[in-house]
Amino acid sequence: MTSDIQTTTATAASANGKASQFQKILAEGDFITIPKVGQLVKGTIIDISRSEIRLDIDGLTTGIVRGREFYDESNDYAGLNVGDEVEATVIDLENENGEMELSFRFAGHQKAWDNLTDLRDKNNIVKVTVTDANKGGLMVRLGKVAGFLPVSQLMPEHYPRVPGGDKNKILDRLKSYVGQEFEVKVIDAEKVDEKLIVSEKAAWEEHQKDVIASYKVGDTVEGAVTAVTDFGVFVEFGDNKLEGLIHISELAWQRIDDPSDIVKVGDIVKAEIINVDGSKIFLSMKKLKQDPWTNVAERYKVGDTVEGTVLKVNPFGLFVELDPEIHGLAHISELSEKPIQDVNEIAKAGQKLTFKILSIEPNDHRLGLSIKALTAPTKAENPIPDPVAMSETASVEPTTEVTSDATEGAGENS
Repeated sequence: MTSDIQTTTATAASANGKASQFQKILAEGDFITIPKVGQLVKGTIIDISRSEIRLDIDGLTTGIVRGREFYDESNDYAGLNVGDEVEATVIDLENENGEMELSFRFAGHQKAWDNLTDLRDKNNIVKVTVTDANKGGLMVRLGKVAGFLPVSQLMPEHYPRVPGGDKNKILDRLKSYVGQEFEVKVIDAEKVDEKLIVSEKAAWEEHQKDVIASYKVGDTVEGAVTAVTDFGVFVEFGDNKLEGLIHISELAWQRIDDPSDIVKVGDIVKAEIINVDGSKIFLSMKKLKQDPWTNVAERYKVGDTVEGTVLKVNPFGLFVELDPEIHGLAHISELSEKPIQDVNEIAKAGQKLTFKILSIEPNDHRLGLSIKALTAPTKAENPIPDPVAMSETASVEPTTEVTSDATEGAGENS
């Protein structure tokens, strides 16, 4: 590469009929390290004007920064003075005046991304400014580099939990953060693609890890419901305002279709910690209540006829409430003797119906119900063979066939 630069420079000098001082140095530069285009070089500022800055490059040559090459992404070139030592990127070894063309823009870009890579590798926490928002997250600026903060990487307090998942309301919530400063960690920095991804959640976890470590599975906490979603509710608890999730399946022992039927935002609830996964804390309200299925046999028995309210109609059957704590399922195969095309033909939500209990499985919290079993004949209701009728039949039919029929009949009623 050095010989190419020397040859090119010498050729240009010959064409101009003269050789600059720098070209002579290049020609005689066996003991001098010659900079390359794209390389960072250090220099001392010897002159500053409104449109140009000149540097002394180790006494080798004079470098100049001008025009758009002033632009800098690293903020390292603000407030420069004569005598300051700075770095710049070589964009041309020699311009029309024999000076080395330099760029703060490229140098700043390179230093900025080197700094971002360092922040990522060291896992440091830094501040970013939110500049805009879309439905996927927030556009941010770290120094002069633009980056992205995905919704999934927001801390719990900023995560846009909107009832029903309305995308427009989510966007409105995200846009309300524009202009604010968030503490984040750099989780991806790729200079080639100029891709910068940051995480507020990671920074929040760093601050909260010692607090979270003070809690363990089995602890009981009390806090306020901060959000109600389709899949569960969020509860804020403790002096440090930790947040835990109570999944819909952990709100109560009975089946729940809508968490808002159980709690509302602002309600104060108690829950047990059932899992801690990093910064995620999972809670359970039902763990603090006695399992009603442990004594279900005291209230219901297989074969009982019971009245229940249809809670939900599904393609495979009916979910039925026998009491506020015990719910059962009447499978589609147990709703009628005739084939059913649509379960809605049998019942509607809210309708009260009579069922027979087919099965009870306390450990699995299952109770099977049937409508068709109400009309199915019991063993006691099956007809008993009439001896007189059998003897009349015997006088007409062959004995062996009578014996066989009688045996089959006895087997059916045994």
